[in-house]
Amino acid sequence: MPVVDSNNIRNVALLSHSGTGKTSLVEAMLMASGAISRLGNVEDGTTTSDYEPEEIKRKSSIQMSVAPCDVSGRKLNFLDVPGFPDFVGEAVSALGAADAAVLLVAAQAGVEVGTGTAWAMCEARGLPRIIFVNKMDRENADFLRSLESIRSAFGRKCVPIQAPVGAEQEFKSVISLLGSEDDVHADLEELREQLVEAVAETDDDLATKYLEGETISNEDLVSSLKDAVLAGDIVPVLAGSSTTSVGVEEFMNAVVDLLPSPLDSPPVEAEDGAKIQADASGPLVAHVFKTTADPFVGKLSYFKVVRGTLKADSHVLNASKSHDERIGQIFVPLGKNQQTTDGLAAGDIGAVSKLTATVTGDTLCLKDEPVKLSPLEFPQPLFSAAITPKGKADVDKMANSLARLTEEDPTLSLTRSLDTAETLLSGIGETHIDVALEKAKRKFGVELFSSLPRVPYKETVSSSTKTEYRHKKQTGGHGQFGHVMIELQPLPRGSGFEFTDTVVGGNVPKEYIPSVQKGVVKSLDEGPLSGSPIVDLKVVLYDGSSHPVDSSGMSFEIAGSYALRKGVELASPVLLEPVMKLEITVPDSYTGDIIGDLNTKRARILGMNPADGVTLIQAEAPQSEVQRYATELRSMTQGRGRFTMVEDHYEEVPQHVTQRIVEDIKREKVAVT
Repeated sequence: MPVVDSNNIRNVALLSHSGTGKTSLVEAMLMASGAISRLGNVEDGTTTSDYEPEEIKRKSSIQMSVAPCDVSGRKLNFLDVPGFPDFVGEAVSALGAADAAVLLVAAQAGVEVGTGTAWAMCEARGLPRIIFVNKMDRENADFLRSLESIRSAFGRKCVPIQAPVGAEQEFKSVISLLGSEDDVHADLEELREQLVEAVAETDDDLATKYLEGETISNEDLVSSLKDAVLAGDIVPVLAGSSTTSVGVEEFMNAVVDLLPSPLDSPPVEAEDGAKIQADASGPLVAHVFKTTADPFVGKLSYFKVVRGTLKADSHVLNASKSHDERIGQIFVPLGKNQQTTDGLAAGDIGAVSKLTATVTGDTLCLKDEPVKLSPLEFPQPLFSAAITPKGKADVDKMANSLARLTEEDPTLSLTRSLDTAETLLSGIGETHIDVALEKAKRKFGVELFSSLPRVPYKETVSSSTKTEYRHKKQTGGHGQFGHVMIELQPLPRGSGFEFTDTVVGGNVPKEYIPSVQKGVVKSLDEGPLSGSPIVDLKVVLYDGSSHPVDSSGMSFEIAGSYALRKGVELASPVLLEPVMKLEITVPDSYTGDIIGDLNTKRARILGMNPADGVTLIQAEAPQSEVQRYATELRSMTQGRGRFTMVEDHYEEVPQHVTQRIVEDIKREKVAVT
């Protein structure tokens, strides 16, 4: 495949709510451009961009896919992005490579939640965009109603540049509003007038002509429209049907004519503040925006050449890792297939396999001209699951397979809980975790189960007490003797554990005091209520006695251990639970429902700050009550709410709740044994 000139490249992310037809649109464009010879469909699992078994099973995209099309000598790199919110990390990856975006709106549904989220991501990055009203052939399709929904959600800068002829089964074609006034049908004069007025508002010369009643030429209109699109002042709205391919060619031409090439796009800023402008003749800078793990091919790194030309069989520097990497074959990906190429110029997108140290977000450059771009910022995981292997054969493979999956998907994280000794896999939601485990089984042959993590409860004492324990054992030869008297005192939350001694007169010889402490510490691992660790406790060894022959370090260690256990039971033990701090942002209309739900979770509302139609709710809630909050909030708000959650502190569990928790833990232990 020849190297494509940067001016003839368009890198476009397809974004929207799930189910609006992004994958079908990609399939239609590939067919129209001759990239494929047979049209696949989502229902049959035969599309080019949804090729993973997990996608075919769900009839929905779960990972970003690259689909290049050729239109009149221009290379259009479309990035098909999942719309399901659990896979938002794929949108972050795609936007790391895109110079523009297309947002799809289903003609029968209007703007949905996921499309609004995608719009916000584009706004944050200042990306030029087009809106494509898809599914005009479906029942209840209504272009004007969809247009009103778009303008209500995104503003009046969303302006149609074409209109559909008919709707539902009568949808036959689309008519451009960019022709001369004589070419536009009388029924569409109002829409054309809106277009001309919107474009004129972005151009002083056109505004003067428009106000003075002069005729605006089609050439001037199109030229000013492109400038307005690049500046973000206008978002063109088009219509079509991806399944019947009506309007698809017109849409592709609009992408070529109105969206920017890499040369038209703003420069990329390096970490040192340098501006990197696309230039095929400049020193190499490439950004890795996605990584996939394959058991046969190995690691596949998707990259965008930001500057220069990346050539096959070359050496580059990974500036992010200060590591030399060898570039073997360079691939141009088309779904699961790849075509080799000798090189890719600035602005183009490709893939390379078997890079040793490179991961998503890293920068590749020349060794003698290092440049480091800012890494991509992915959302933090919101849902965690405890992962266990099915059998012994899966134990050894579990850690390696999960590590490779987290390398592939930066929105997954793998940790080991020190409190519960569980392996935790965290992601955006439950579906995200389920898909990851399906991939682990298919790609690496390891079968894993997920469950809600155990809550890391702790125990402490609520009153001071004094206790003693005398360890005395007589056997043949030397016996065992250790006698300790200790005082237990509660400490403030978060203090941990303290041990001191006030023994006088040598009743407990100094050489045995560390043994007493060792015994006490050993018994802190398991409290009397739930078997959870004991914290926030001060132990004072104030007296005891010894035997000149039978006493030993072991004897005093045993005495210290039993004295601690006895003392905790006498000092009114209580159960402590981790409390999470939440910040929840929801539309105002959902505030009451969210507050009501939090009240059922033993939550404490810390504050409410309404602004611009949304309310920020700050609250604290026990971890046990909010482990599924990612799923619950999405359900309560139809996906319009978002939140962050971090562990904040431990609090005493109410007595009536303690009894239930202790009974549940005891049942679990019996079930395990």
